[in-house]
Amino acid sequence: MHGNLQQKAARRRLIAASLILLAGLAGPTPSSPQTAMTNPRVPVLSDANLSKWRSWDFSGMTRYSKVTLDGRVAVKAVSKSAASGLYRKLRIDLQATPLLNWSWRVDNTFGPIDERSRGGDDYPARIYVIVKHPLFFWKTTALTYVWSSAQPAGTAWPNAYTDNATIVAVRSGDAELGEWHQERRNVLEDFRRYFGKKVRYIDAVAVMTDTDNTGDRAVAYYGDIWFTAR
Repeated sequence: MHGNLQQKAARRRLIAASLILLAGLAGPTPSSPQTAMTNPRVPVLSDANLSKWRSWDFSGMTRYSKVTLDGRVAVKAVSKSAASGLYRKLRIDLQATPLLNWSWRVDNTFGPIDERSRGGDDYPARIYVIVKHPLFFWKTTALTYVWSSAQPAGTAWPNAYTDNATIVAVRSGDAELGEWHQERRNVLEDFRRYFGKKVRYIDAVAVMTDTDNTGDRAVAYYGDIWFTAR
């Protein structure tokens, strides 16, 4: 039993490291003319087209599928005691397009869990913005925008497994469940605010619905994701 607990803890540490090192582990980030100053909108996810997205699985499988809900096309995520996500590598120039835009819908949260602890590190919906270090992969950093179960919207805290990732609660609790919400974050300003540094480029975007710690079930939907200029 003790050995199994140690293995699970080691696996969870690996999961946390993999999340923030994602961009560095998967080879060079492709350059794209989409990052040019002349293009004010850079699509990341459009019409639930996952052809440029890759999956990574850690503890069980969250199921991601294309659906139409409330007249819009989206990626549906269903997770039951599972932790897996989707990511897309692409280079975004934050000087040209610093604003991350997305829509999402969450059907349930997990109640009064402690999301600042390792045992409560589950979220019905997350969006990661990842910046890899050019030389030292362990210095890769990530902002994680979440729909929190218990932390107030607008608060932020370090990831329970690493200081290189910061969690930001964009929405919280059950009051707005079952409805679509449009979000916008200034990623350039958020990296300065939470990491104290100016970031020119990001290297990957990821989404994840996970329930492996709580053993709960979650259903969430991710609409279009894109970057825009000021």
